[in-house]
Amino acid sequence: MKTRREFLAQAPLGLLGAVVAGRAGAQAASASVTPPPGSPGAFNTAPPVGPALTPATFAEAEKLEQVTLTAAQRAMAVGSWPTSMAGLLERRTGPNKIALADSLAPATVWDPILPGQHVGPARDRFVASALTVGPLPAHDEDIAFAPVTHLAHWLRTRQLTSTRLTHIYLARIKRFDPQLRCVITLCEEHALAQARQADREIAAGHYRGPLHGVPWGAKDLLDTVGIATTYGAEPFRHRVPTEDAAVVQRLNAAGAVLLAKLSLGALALNDIWFGGQTMNPWLLQEGSSGSSAGPAAATAAGLVGFAIGSETQGSIISPCMRCGTTGLRPTYGRVPRNGAMTLCWTMDKLGPIARSVEDTMLVLHAISGPDVADVASLPSRLDYDASAPVKGLKVGYVPAWMKEAPATAVDRAALESLHQLGLVPTPVALPDWPYDTLNLLLFAEAAAAFEELTLSGAADQLRMQTPDAWPNLFREARFLSAVDFVQADRLRRKVAQEMARVMGEVDLLLVPSLRDEMMVISNMTGHPSLTLRTGFVEVAQARSDWAPDPQHPLPTFAPPRRVPYGVTLIGRLFEEGTVARVGLALERAAGVAAQRPPGF
Repeated sequence: MKTRREFLAQAPLGLLGAVVAGRAGAQAASASVTPPPGSPGAFNTAPPVGPALTPATFAEAEKLEQVTLTAAQRAMAVGSWPTSMAGLLERRTGPNKIALADSLAPATVWDPILPGQHVGPARDRFVASALTVGPLPAHDEDIAFAPVTHLAHWLRTRQLTSTRLTHIYLARIKRFDPQLRCVITLCEEHALAQARQADREIAAGHYRGPLHGVPWGAKDLLDTVGIATTYGAEPFRHRVPTEDAAVVQRLNAAGAVLLAKLSLGALALNDIWFGGQTMNPWLLQEGSSGSSAGPAAATAAGLVGFAIGSETQGSIISPCMRCGTTGLRPTYGRVPRNGAMTLCWTMDKLGPIARSVEDTMLVLHAISGPDVADVASLPSRLDYDASAPVKGLKVGYVPAWMKEAPATAVDRAALESLHQLGLVPTPVALPDWPYDTLNLLLFAEAAAAFEELTLSGAADQLRMQTPDAWPNLFREARFLSAVDFVQADRLRRKVAQEMARVMGEVDLLLVPSLRDEMMVISNMTGHPSLTLRTGFVEVAQARSDWAPDPQHPLPTFAPPRRVPYGVTLIGRLFEEGTVARVGLALERAAGVAAQRPPGF
C-alpha cells in the first residue's frame, strides 16, 4: 500500500495543488521532517492535494457560503486549503481511498424520541372492525375494487381463490396500464405461483391472516430476489437483487402475492420514470404525483389489492391526495428499510397505500417491527382497536392554515365532521421559523447516497434534467457548507422539541395535506400521518409536481374536472392506532371512499 507521500510523488499533476506562493510547499516540507518523540499531531500538515487555487477562487465561493474574507484571509486560505482539506480528496482518490457500500449508513442516527420523552402505546393490541361482508360480487371489477378486509373474508371462506383474484388483477393491469404507465415489471409467473400456494394452504386450513392470498404491488425501490428493482431510473433498469427487502420478506410470510413492481419517479422524485409519466386514474391528462406514483395509481384504479410506498418528504401523502387513495406513513423507525433504496437515511419511511383506512392498518401490522439490519429501526407497540370511541379526543389544527391555500372547503368540512363525531377541535400554533432550511439535510444525504451516480456522470442519463430534478440538486449539494448542514441539524432538534410541545397538547392534528410547513416538519421529526379521501374538488388545470415550465403549459379544462381530495391526520410518535381510529370514523362520515375513477 502506498504511503500518502509515495502517492503524491506519482499522482497526476491535475490532482496536486499547483501551488500558490510557496506557502503550501513550505508546509509540505515541514511535514516531511520527523518531529521529536511525544509531539502531538497538528492540522494543516498533510501534503497538499487538489486543484490549483487563487484568491479569486475563494472570492467566488464566498457568494455561495455567505461569508466575507479579507484579502489576507483569502491568501491564507489559498495556501492552507490543499493541506487542511486534503482528506476531502483522499477518500475518493487515494492513496488510502475507500469505497462506501450502498448498504452502509452514516454513524449519526436520527432518533425521533427526544431524551426523556416517553412515547407510544403501553400495549400491543389489534382489534379489527366487526364487518358484515356480503357475498362475493358477480362482476370482476367489483371484486377488484373491494377493500382488503372484504377480499380477506372471501378468501378465508373460500368463496374466492387467490388464483382467480390474481388473474382478475393481471387482466386489469394488461388492460389499463398502457394508459397509466404505473407498472415497471409485471411478475405474472411469480404471482401465480404464490397464489396457487396460498390456495393450497388455505384449503388445508393453514390460514396465515388477512393478507393471505391478497395480490399487492411494490414500489420499485424494494429489493425482490431475482426480479428487477430499478428505482425508476435509467442507470438501474437492469439491476436484479439477490435478496428480498425486509418488508417483502414479511409480506411473503403473511402469504401476500407479489403481483408487480410499481413505478416511482426516478430515484424517488415525482412521477416521471424511464418508461414515461405515471398518470392519475381520475384525470388522465395529469401525472399521478409522486414519488409513490405507481402504488397510488394502481391502487386507485383497482389493479392491486394494496401497495407499499415510501415517503421521504411527501411521497405517500401527495400521490394519495392526487389519486384518492389512503396512505399511511408510519413513525420513523417502525418499519425496517433494509433492502429498500436509500434516499435519505434519517428521513426514509415505508408504508401502505390502500383503498380504506383499515386496510392500511392490516398491512402495517404485518410489516411493523425492528430489524437489526436497519440502524434506525426501533422496537415499538401497535395499539389499534377499531371499536374504541373517538369522542373526547383533542384534534389540533392551525387556524390560519385552514383559512388559506392550500386548504379548501373539504379541509374545513373534515374538521367540522370530527367535531360532530365528538372530538374536540383545539387550536395550536407553531413558530414562524424557516422550515425550508431543513431541506438542506435532505439534499445533502441524497447527494451522498448517489455520489457515484453524480461523479461518474451517470446521472445525466435520467430523463428529467430540470433545475428541480435530482441531477441538478445532487450537483448543487456538492457546494453545501458543512457548517450550514450542522446548523440545520441543530434546528431539526429544535423543531422536534417544538413538535413534541404541540403534540403534548392534543391527541392528533388535522392539516391540509399539502401544507409545506407540516410536510417538512413531520417528515423531519418522524411523526406518523394518515392521508384519506374525504371529498372532491374541481380543477380547471392539470396539476404537476414539477416547477412551472412556460415552454410546456399544463392542460386546462372547461368545464372543470371533478377529482378526489383528502386531508391528513398527524399522530403522536408510534400512535398510528389512534390516528387510524379517527381516520376510520372520518372515512365513514365522509362516505366517499368507495367511489371509483370513471372508466376503470
